[in-house]
Amino acid sequence: MSDIKLNASVRSDEGKGASRRLRRLEGRVPGIVYGGEAEPQSISVLQKDLLKAQENEAFFSSVLSLDIDGKEEKVILRDLQRHPAKPILLHVDFQRVSANTKVHLKVPLHFLNEDTCKGVKAGGIVSHTLTELDISAPASKLPEFIEVDLADLDIDGVLHISDIKLPEGTESVDLSHGPDHDLVVASVHKPRGAVEAEAEAAEGEGEE
Repeated sequence: MSDIKLNASVRSDEGKGASRRLRRLEGRVPGIVYGGEAEPQSISVLQKDLLKAQENEAFFSSVLSLDIDGKEEKVILRDLQRHPAKPILLHVDFQRVSANTKVHLKVPLHFLNEDTCKGVKAGGIVSHTLTELDISAPASKLPEFIEVDLADLDIDGVLHISDIKLPEGTESVDLSHGPDHDLVVASVHKPRGAVEAEAEAAEGEGEE
């Protein structure tokens, strides 16, 4: 579990008008906490605290500590609504979790040895098809990110979800739907110019 902490306050006024006043006059973002055995709770969080928290990649894929007027809740972020034109947040949703709660969310992929893999050394370029992975794991074992080692990926090589070593207790949601959902994560291919040059060279040899 991460060490990211946020302070929140119970919110009694609801509705669009109250939410607009909250954002404009108090610099706070309306939100809700739901799940577990407790009733949904309307809250508000300081805009500046949420903006700072979202700079940390782990904010989107970790268990967070949410202090609601002195009462701590373990939660995960479920939704963060942004203004379509302005750099402000409009609403935030959190879900309560316990250590054994089975959590389903997207976790970022961190690619290792990308610049030194076999295919790049041979003049290839790495393409990322996925940059995050849909996973299911107990909250206590939820990874902030998953490392993907590309060291052995060669020219024309393809790496699938099934090739990734997942942390203990973590499952791929895609693979749970069957082998047809074993999506491509990354691949190495020759630059277009090199491919075209090879094709022209081969064509020239054929004419000779």
